[in-house]
Amino acid sequence: MTGKKTALRRALAVIAPWALGLAAAVLAACLGWTLSTPPEPPVEPGSDLVDLSAAPEVPPEPEEDSPGALLDEPTEEDKNEFLATCRRIADKLGSVDLEDCTESDLQLSGARSVQGTPILVAEYPPLEGRKPLGRVLLFGGIHGDELSSVSIVYTWLDMLEQHHSGLFHWRVVPLLNPDGLLRRESQRMNERGVDLNRNFPSPNWEVEAPDYWVRRTSRNPRRYPGEAPLSEPESRWLHEQIETFQPGAIVAVHAPIHLVDYDGPPEPPEKLGPLDLRKMGTYPGSLGRYAGIHLGLPVVTIELPSAGIMPSRDDQRRMWIDLVAWLRENLPKQEPLRTARLKETAAGTAAGMER
Repeated sequence: MTGKKTALRRALAVIAPWALGLAAAVLAACLGWTLSTPPEPPVEPGSDLVDLSAAPEVPPEPEEDSPGALLDEPTEEDKNEFLATCRRIADKLGSVDLEDCTESDLQLSGARSVQGTPILVAEYPPLEGRKPLGRVLLFGGIHGDELSSVSIVYTWLDMLEQHHSGLFHWRVVPLLNPDGLLRRESQRMNERGVDLNRNFPSPNWEVEAPDYWVRRTSRNPRRYPGEAPLSEPESRWLHEQIETFQPGAIVAVHAPIHLVDYDGPPEPPEKLGPLDLRKMGTYPGSLGRYAGIHLGLPVVTIELPSAGIMPSRDDQRRMWIDLVAWLRENLPKQEPLRTARLKETAAGTAAGMER
């Protein structure tokens, strides 16, 4: 993000957090559209809007360093590639304008898909004078044919763009599987035909993932887990983000099952807007089994009602409000566990260096 944007956000966060909360309430109520139609008339603000700027009074402390997800100062070639990627996404998604991508805080992450398409990421770091409640990794588009899962993350990016208050430290990836989305006919899998959400290194993957694919799915190509865990550049990169960013919670957006799924501790959200909690279980190689069960991280899976049509503005607003409220209540409970995992990782690295 640019220095001007960062300076402006810090000034607003310190001088008038109540004004940011009011502005966020108005904006959140006015956002939303479908993938194939123009925006609907504005929705009047409701009384249940979360004040996104009202972080609890915690003495500011420096957050532990985490490797950034962004490249260094982009070159002209980087800028051109970024623009080209944004243009392809905007051409594919009727609800995402070119400016929604180019004028956001998205940047090249340095990661690429099988076909070499850049994976874009935005970072909303801690603000001066305010300690965040924790770190949140939010992503959409792990399955390329779930178009709404990408579009709604762009909507929420716009909200963060204007009203990031330092309540959380966010890392946001609207589209993890660009090759799957940006084909003439979008597909669930990546370019090599791998279901990225079966490619994470859950315990005993080498036995369980192929067996599940053969016996339970009858070799369904849409569920192919790959030749080995993390065999794909897209899943490898997300795995690296989990290891380096050390999020206190992961939010994955999917479609079109119309529910909230959840894996890991603590208590799950019972409802996010119109979506009710209905746990679906985990599968060998799924993010839920790897991060939620194996690592013990809260993994909130938002399953939108339709893969091709965006929820209404009001439903988008309510989902975001409920998600922020749940994170605000539960993320602080995860911080001691996240700190412990950081120490374990550091200890393991040090032990390896000594050997």
